[in-house]
Amino acid sequence: MDGKLNLVKTETLAHAAIEPGILYFGTPVVLISSANEDGTANLAPMSSAFWLGWRAMLGLGARSKTTQNLLRTRECVLNLPSDALAPAVDRLALTTGSDPVPPGKAKRGYFHVAPKFERAGLTPVASETVAPPRVAECPVAMEAVVEAVHPVADEDEAQRGGIVAVEVRVQRVFVHDDILAEGSDDHIDPDRWRPLIMSFQKLYGLGPQVHPSTLARIPERLYRGPDIDRARGVTPRPAGSAGERAS
Repeated sequence: MDGKLNLVKTETLAHAAIEPGILYFGTPVVLISSANEDGTANLAPMSSAFWLGWRAMLGLGARSKTTQNLLRTRECVLNLPSDALAPAVDRLALTTGSDPVPPGKAKRGYFHVAPKFERAGLTPVASETVAPPRVAECPVAMEAVVEAVHPVADEDEAQRGGIVAVEVRVQRVFVHDDILAEGSDDHIDPDRWRPLIMSFQKLYGLGPQVHPSTLARIPERLYRGPDIDRARGVTPRPAGSAGERAS
C-alpha cells in the first residue's frame, strides 16, 4: 500500500456535473406552529431542519409569517407528522399566513390562509411551556424557544437578508405511546416511528432498516446533555458527549 487513493474509473460509477434548482435530498417534514399577532395559531410545513442534542436548526425564509412570529415571540412547537399524515400536510402546500402574499410566493402560486389547522384538518392542543399549540395528530411534538438567529448567504448580495437559520432549544418533548419502545418511557422505537420525508418536493415514507447500525450500540443515555437537565428543572451539567457523534 503506497497510501495513494485508488480512483475507480468504471463508467457505471461515473459522476455527472449538474445544477439542480434545489438540494432537497430528503429530510423529515416539520409542521411549525407559531403565534400570530392576534393570538391565533399559524401552522406551516417545512423540511430544512436538523437536530443536535435538544437543539434544532430551522432553515426559513426571512420574510415568512413563521419567521416573523418566531422572531417576535421567540417560541414555537415543532410537530413531526408520520407518513400517514401526508394528505394533511399537502393541504397546507402553497398556503401562507402572510397577507398580502409576498411577491416571491405569489409568483409560485401561494395564497393566503389564516385558519391553517382547519385547512389541514388537524387538531390544536394546548402546550405546556409555550403559547403556540401542539398538533394532536402528530406522533412527535417538541415545544421550543428561539436561542439565536443566524443569517444565511449574507455574503451574497442577491440573497442577503432572504434566508435565516433559526436555532431553537427544545423544552419539552411529547410523543404518542405507540412509537415508544416496548417497556421504555423515553426511548422511541425507530421501527414504529414512520416520519414523513420530503425529497425534491415529493412526499415519502421510510422503508425497513437496511443494515444493522454500529452507532446504535451506544446507549442513548450517553448523549443526554445540559438542555435535558434544563428541561427537567435541574442545574445543567458541563457540556459532554451530546455533540460527539461525528468524528
